[in-house]
Amino acid sequence: MALLQSMEKQGIFLFKYRGQFPVILFILAVPFIYLTDYNSLSEQSQTCFMYAAIILSAIGFLVRFYTIGTTPQGTSGRNTKEQIATVLNSTGMYSLLRHPLYLGNYLIWLGIVVVTFNVYFVVIMSLLFWLYYERIMFAEERFLEGKFGEAYLNWSNTLPAFMPALLNFKKSDTPFSIITVLRREYASVLAAVIGFVFIEGVRNYFFYTEKHLISDFSFQFLVATIIIVFVLRSLKHYTHLLNEKGRS
Repeated sequence: MALLQSMEKQGIFLFKYRGQFPVILFILAVPFIYLTDYNSLSEQSQTCFMYAAIILSAIGFLVRFYTIGTTPQGTSGRNTKEQIATVLNSTGMYSLLRHPLYLGNYLIWLGIVVVTFNVYFVVIMSLLFWLYYERIMFAEERFLEGKFGEAYLNWSNTLPAFMPALLNFKKSDTPFSIITVLRREYASVLAAVIGFVFIEGVRNYFFYTEKHLISDFSFQFLVATIIIVFVLRSLKHYTHLLNEKGRS
C-alpha cells in the first residue's frame, strides 16, 4: 500500500476513535505523576502551573465553543463516525485555520497535562497529539479535496492547518448559537473536568496522606458538572428544547 493511501487509511481509523485519545493520556499520566518531584516545587510555582492550566483549557473551550456555535448544518464541523460535508466552511474560525476544533482539543488537554507539573509529559503529549491528529487531518483534507475539488484547494492553500492566521479573520456567515454549544459540547466539558480531577486524585494518592483524594471544591465541581450534563443530555434526547433549524 502506498504511503499516501496508508496515511489516509490510518486517519480514517483514528477519526472514528479519536474520542479515546483522552484515555491514552490518563494511562500515560500515572507514571509521570509518580516520577514527578513535587517537593522541589514551591507552593507558588504549583499555583502558577494551575492557573496556566486553567487558562489554556479555557482558551481551548472558547475556540471549540465559537467553532461549534457558528457551524451550520452539513459542514465539516464536528462528526463522530465518518466524514460529512455538504458545504465548505470558510468563515469564522475556518477563516483562521483549517482545523480549529483540533486546536481547541490540544489546548484543553495541554491544560490538563500541565497540572501534572511535569514538563516531559507536556512535550510527550504534544508529540503524541501531533502524530495522532496529523493522520486524522490528512484523511479529512483528502475527503474535502475529493468533495469540493478546486474550491477546497483554493481555500486551504491560503490557511495554516493548526496555527491561526489571526489577520485573516472573517466573521462567520452563521450567527453564534449558545443552544448549539449546549447541545453538542457537554461531553467535552465533562471529559475535561474528569481529567483535572483524575490528575489531582492520582497525585494525592501517591504523595499526600489526606483523607480525601480530591478536594471538596473539586468534588463539588465534578458533581455539579455531572448534574448539568445529565440535564442537557436529557433535554437533547427527550425534548425539542435544544433543537435548531439549520444546525447539526
